[in-house]
Amino acid sequence: MRFISRRRILSFLLAAAASLPFVGTAQAADDFPNRPIKVYIGFPPGGSTDAPMRVLAEKAADILGQPIVVENRTGAGGTLATLQLQNATNDGHTLALAPISLYRMPFVTNFQMDPLNDLSYVIGLTGYAFGIVVPESSPFQTFEELVEYAQDNSISYGTAGPLTSNHLTMEQIAEKTGMQVEHIPYKGAAESINAVLGEHVDASAEASAWVPHVKDGKLRLLVVWSGERLKSFPDVPTLQEVGIDIVQTSPWGIVAPKGTDPKVVKKLHDAFKEAMESQEFIDMLDNYDMTPHYMNSEDFKEFAIESTAEQKATLERLGLMENQ
Repeated sequence: MRFISRRRILSFLLAAAASLPFVGTAQAADDFPNRPIKVYIGFPPGGSTDAPMRVLAEKAADILGQPIVVENRTGAGGTLATLQLQNATNDGHTLALAPISLYRMPFVTNFQMDPLNDLSYVIGLTGYAFGIVVPESSPFQTFEELVEYAQDNSISYGTAGPLTSNHLTMEQIAEKTGMQVEHIPYKGAAESINAVLGEHVDASAEASAWVPHVKDGKLRLLVVWSGERLKSFPDVPTLQEVGIDIVQTSPWGIVAPKGTDPKVVKKLHDAFKEAMESQEFIDMLDNYDMTPHYMNSEDFKEFAIESTAEQKATLERLGLMENQ
């Protein structure tokens, strides 16, 4: 029997052990997905986040061959869903939506996540259609009339909550125009819209939950925050058209836990990208006057880096920084 030294045996075992993670990872990527995928979203059922995501999940599930379950985890400005990834296995079967509020949270609260280093970015999907609405009975027929009045008199406006894009953008508008405004935060878009419908506030700065009420004549849309006029409301100007150089759509997309295999990320990206091109998804976005805002994984991560810097600068300028 040939003698084999302990050193050679140890070297063989170490080499075999070192190769196992690579083989295991490759197999995991090849077999993915092998069970249902869960996607956490940080907003309530229905509405301009939940409804499009459910359509997208259904189409992507057909492509991937496994069900995709959408679960609502509301709170923390839409970021509670993303926080669920902190303790999730990074095998691609647990995902979350990343709203733009994710990039400001570390500056305003004790946020238990570093968005730039604790996530794997999969794909950017879309953004919102924001605007300022007033009750049908309001004396303000145009945005200019609202501004002129608010330069000498304080007006109240509702949003879906403090430190949301709605809130921060409205404060920037006030800063640029000299408007005197009082922010009234609510627990969500539905409450904010109900408040302006009931004339409890002078205006609401909100995403497109106002669409049916504007179409019914119960609310008046004064200005939109997108880069172009909305297809459903071609007569309503953008902020840029009224002299305010702001475009706000709060783009959002899908992220996975830190360290997710790049091959798995690519499979997810490709499936959701194909699902984005489905007529069902495009039609659902149209219901909310939203448009696709596709970003591949690398571009989405770059967007996160740029947004973090922008959010910090905005919070500093408005005096809202809490974590220095």
